[in-house]
Amino acid sequence: MSSLFGLGRPQPSSAEKIAAVENELKVMALMHTRMLKICSAKCLDKTYREGELAKGESVCLDRCAAKFFEAHTTVSEQLQKQGEAAQRAAGGGGGGFGF
Repeated sequence: MSSLFGLGRPQPSSAEKIAAVENELKVMALMHTRMLKICSAKCLDKTYREGELAKGESVCLDRCAAKFFEAHTTVSEQLQKQGEAAQRAAGGGGGGFGF
């Protein structure tokens, strides 16, 4: 439980926390932009016959976004694990934000 609260290792400064949050926001914005581009190209009819989404388009977009987010989360978790393992191997102690 002590590792959960970061006991035994130095805590990041306010500037480091702000930088980490800014970086996370950039990553999320990039993910959102990529998801919109990919899912729109895959799911939306290019002729724009109607002003509203068709049911098939809505379902496709919903599934595409869910799969995209799941893949992004899985990759992020794996990268974070690798980063933590590299820190432990270098004697750094672990932690971090994974980005």
